[in-house]
Amino acid sequence: MERILIIKTGALGDVLRSTSLLPGIHKRWPGAEVSWVTAHGAEPLLQGHKMVERVIAIDPEECADSLPSLTACTPDRIFSLDDDPELCALAAALQEESGANLVGACLNDAGEPAYTPDAECWFGMGLLSREGLKKADERKLANRRTHPDLLAEVIGVEPGRPALNLSAADLETAASLLDELAPTSAGLRIGLNTGAGGRWRTKAMRPEEVTNLVALLHEKLGAAALPGVQFLFLGGPEEIERNQGLLSLSRSAIPAASLIDAGCEHSIGTFAALVGGLDLLVTSDSLALHLAVAQERKTVAFFAPTSPFEIELYGLGEKVVSSAPDAGNYASDTDNSTITGERVAAAVLRQLS
Repeated sequence: MERILIIKTGALGDVLRSTSLLPGIHKRWPGAEVSWVTAHGAEPLLQGHKMVERVIAIDPEECADSLPSLTACTPDRIFSLDDDPELCALAAALQEESGANLVGACLNDAGEPAYTPDAECWFGMGLLSREGLKKADERKLANRRTHPDLLAEVIGVEPGRPALNLSAADLETAASLLDELAPTSAGLRIGLNTGAGGRWRTKAMRPEEVTNLVALLHEKLGAAALPGVQFLFLGGPEEIERNQGLLSLSRSAIPAASLIDAGCEHSIGTFAALVGGLDLLVTSDSLALHLAVAQERKTVAFFAPTSPFEIELYGLGEKVVSSAPDAGNYASDTDNSTITGERVAAAVLRQLS
């Protein structure tokens, strides 16, 4: 039996989409015992996954404290998928202690963050690139391969699909909330997760375009069609004020009964289950996108500063991509003006047809 330790903390969406590696791991190493090291707070995305034996939550900034318990896992293989210096050092220390085969981020002979040669296709586009950040950015912009394909090459397995196994409590909480706020008898449930947190503000859809989107879809789906349509505004704590503003703007365009504040302060598990209860999700490149894909929900995702090519939708939806010259440049001020309500509405209608 192969004992495999995956180190992937990073952003929550990155953790979830990296579960696409698990089917390939178990195909190459049947009966493998997989332990997954992640950050505190990400556990609900991994717990209950039938291909993960053990989920170990750590503080990525206090990695040294976790070394004894991780060494006790006695891994045969370590797949190190984070480029943070502390996690590179953790992977290197684990390899030294266990003698495991290490693939991915590590330390070089000078004790500096680096990566193994077989991980070039992924880490060569990031902060650890051996060719410097300018070349890494050029490679990132030119890349046309998906994240599952790239990571599968790094560890030498076939690409798979992400999966999410939520707790019964989270599923029940979300089902009750959806039945209360947006009963199926009142129409389709379309989720609107149009914010983006703070790092790349132009990941978000412009407020006036969200209002335009709602008006267009209500005209097509709500006014003449039965059973109609309900718009559920979703997000995290950073989107509370934004969503209140969007709801206010949208009430000037369509009846308030079709506009639902689904809340922005749910646990990750409940938020995921809410996404899983939708008929379709409109979303920025964010955690909600990966939650929808992992639960096989229809999805329309829009992209301006980040790469649409890395995202695999597995035939579940459609991408609306900025046509501005600076699209995909990972800047904080990327032009997102071409992510319009008309374009997104057309994509939604195609997915619902």
